[in-house]
Amino acid sequence: MKFSFRPTEGAFYELFTRAAQNLVRGTELLNELALPGTEVQSVSERLTDVEHDSDQITHDLYKKINSTFITPFDREDIYSLGSQLDDVMDHLEAVGNLIYLYGLTELPSLPREMHELVNVLDQQAKITADAMPRLKTMKNLEEYWIEINRLENDGDRAYRMLLVRLFSGEYDALTVLKMKEVADELEAACDAFEHVANTIETITVKES
Repeated sequence: MKFSFRPTEGAFYELFTRAAQNLVRGTELLNELALPGTEVQSVSERLTDVEHDSDQITHDLYKKINSTFITPFDREDIYSLGSQLDDVMDHLEAVGNLIYLYGLTELPSLPREMHELVNVLDQQAKITADAMPRLKTMKNLEEYWIEINRLENDGDRAYRMLLVRLFSGEYDALTVLKMKEVADELEAACDAFEHVANTIETITVKES
């Protein structure tokens, strides 16, 4: 039988879970941008509210680390995971804000590949939120990081096809510049989800 001197206090796991649930809220808001008649400013403002909540969760996590004598796993891994979850939310907020500020929803439609990237992010967010509570037992997580990596590959393919479309001559140069910035944030969010998964894999290996 394996013994551990690390505590099983739930506060850290609850904060990670809340942060991941915010990512689901974020991708659901981005999906609203595909709906006809969506109030884009409202979506952008609600994304900012979720991002602020995520910042507070990260702040609470750091305070908890600094006030806890023995943490459930390595402090540097807790810092890293908290920071990476927050990074994903930052990218999601940037997508919504840029689409609103650049007036991209005034186009007849956003590129199909952009919606495909949002769909990938939505799947990554839900899988991450579902996996986060399992950190407490460090069990049944391998399928999670494998699937996140597979989805990140799907996101890369959608991103490359989006770039092909942007530079096909379909859009004017200014619109291309605006949408390229949004595309880069979407791709960065996909990568950030993979960073979260890689960190969880590292933690699981260390603690097994």
